[in-house]
Amino acid sequence: MAMTKGDGATGPTAGRGATRMSGEAGRAQSADTAPSAARTAADPDAAPAPDAAPASRRSHVPGAGTPGADAVERARREMLHEGNRAHQDAADRRERRARIGADVVCEAILRQDVNVLFGYPGGVILPLYDVLGDHPALRHVLVRHEQGAAHAADGYARATGKVGVCLGTSGPAATNLVTGIATAQLDSVPMVAITGNVPGALIGKDAFQEIDITGITLPMTKHNYLVRDANDLPRVLAEAFYIARTGRPGPVHVDITKDALQQETNAPHPSDEEIAAGLPGFRPTFDGHPRQIRLVAEEIARAKRPIIFAGHGVLIADAMDELRDLAERTQIPVAWTLLGIGAIDETHPLAYGYMGMHGWKHVNRAIQSADLILAFGMRFDDRVTGSVKTYAPYARIVHVDIDPAEIGKNVAVEVPVVGDARRVMAALLATLPVTDPAERAEYHAQLAEWRRESLAGSWHGSGASRSGYLTADFVIEQIGDVTNHDATMVADVGQNQMWMARYAGYRRPHSHLSSGGLGTMGYAVPTAMGAALGRPDKSTWAVCGDGGFQMTIQELATLVQDHIPVRIALLDNKKLGMIRQWQEIFYAGNYHSSNLFGPDFLKLCEAYGIPAWKATSPEEVRPAIEAAEAVDGPSFVWFEIAEEQNVFPIMPAGKGLSDLIEKWGGADE
Repeated sequence: MAMTKGDGATGPTAGRGATRMSGEAGRAQSADTAPSAARTAADPDAAPAPDAAPASRRSHVPGAGTPGADAVERARREMLHEGNRAHQDAADRRERRARIGADVVCEAILRQDVNVLFGYPGGVILPLYDVLGDHPALRHVLVRHEQGAAHAADGYARATGKVGVCLGTSGPAATNLVTGIATAQLDSVPMVAITGNVPGALIGKDAFQEIDITGITLPMTKHNYLVRDANDLPRVLAEAFYIARTGRPGPVHVDITKDALQQETNAPHPSDEEIAAGLPGFRPTFDGHPRQIRLVAEEIARAKRPIIFAGHGVLIADAMDELRDLAERTQIPVAWTLLGIGAIDETHPLAYGYMGMHGWKHVNRAIQSADLILAFGMRFDDRVTGSVKTYAPYARIVHVDIDPAEIGKNVAVEVPVVGDARRVMAALLATLPVTDPAERAEYHAQLAEWRRESLAGSWHGSGASRSGYLTADFVIEQIGDVTNHDATMVADVGQNQMWMARYAGYRRPHSHLSSGGLGTMGYAVPTAMGAALGRPDKSTWAVCGDGGFQMTIQELATLVQDHIPVRIALLDNKKLGMIRQWQEIFYAGNYHSSNLFGPDFLKLCEAYGIPAWKATSPEEVRPAIEAAEAVDGPSFVWFEIAEEQNVFPIMPAGKGLSDLIEKWGGADE
């Protein structure tokens, strides 16, 4: 029903010739939309009354008219801009365009002898993607998830010793990188993670896909930058790479606003010398103190049952030759952490084995009886020590690490040495006499006996000898044999990780890649992508459980699109294997949420166009591995292993190295 004047209308429109809204609301109403009596009467299409007074426009821009407000408005328009106008105009005129911040990023990466980066495009980082084609020496790998980009950069760095580079846009893309950044931080992997951010004027405005990624990543990086000016980019990126690789390596995050990527700049790239001089607060200690070196030599001279620990720091410092020479000169056996695998050829007479929660029984026994531990480049984390109260009860400990924060953090030590593992070992070698092997003959005989007992344990052996019972240890042994122990092996996390650490038989450095500190499921496949591109001269195998594989399964598309020759070994027990094992042993067999459904992996590979094989018996294992190894490109082998196979020995949480569980139930060990 139409309402006319006097029909009982109430409020400000009743009984008035024209509608006038009072106060601020009235002034904000636009003249061409101001209601009138005619439009509220029976004929809504009638023209406004001649006496209708239009209200003035009102701007809702905070601080309208100020320079800051104008900058915000320009930034909002830029967020929706399709591209770099200067770039497009130059292209239209067939002219050489101006150098912009995005070019600086590409130049800086190439200056670091890095020729591949892993990323995924998005709105605010598109200016960088817009110029990538102008830097053809830089290869970009389009991953299917930003987490895959971070892990691939991690694998590239571990396999090559260079700095890995990953990139993503703002918001969810940046947060998707976080797991890979944290993985690199805990394992001391040099990485530069580059993210785009909204234009500088919009920071703090909760713009589309804006997040405080600097605040998020601060606890898991060596350093962070937020760059708003393109002229700062050459210095910032040079610093980022320098910090990432110098001293104890780690990830550095560089967040760059969109306008900085688009801004023209002539700023030059600084040299490493200029960068080092400009970072007075960043001065890692590389050389051990001479007094501490002398103390270490005295400890070695007194020791009767010494053992050397090789951690990841030995590999980072490229100290493998020095480690071998030190062991041979002193006739001291070498044990290694999970990340120290590859620091010494495992066939060397003084290579004793892998330590810790799932390490060899003979190694842990040697630790518990040692009178001296020489630890190089390791953290003494809980998976190595177990209960510190019962750890190495007879040993004096020498701890060498380039990061002084690690020394004494988890285990009290008698002789701390801050320095680079390679330089400290070289200094030691210059002071130590050659030890006659006869002096340690009795000790070595005892170690050999412990090793024989350990290797005879029921958990160790070839699946081929178990009457058709396909076991993971046999699969890993066969991969090692087929590849002549020269492949780059990348583990996922869980039982597969422990089997690969124990049974592959490593001969060269940087041939074993694993997420140690963070224990990141889904790590293997994307990390193997980076490793394969970094070391194309080596075969690369990703060893996965069915749980971890399904977390980053989308990267199969990346392998195919970029023709990356990663061989995937899927150890499928249809379980979250390590979860099931803990539930069996420590939770009275309450197998909640550890049974795992999976697809037909052969059909999955067929859909992606990846050659694939399936092995369900020991006889099928080696032919499948050889076939996969012969493929030019990605390949896949599906190993259906025993569902109930456990990893033994195992040190229960809270217990010590003398409390190993060697079997459980007797069915599959």
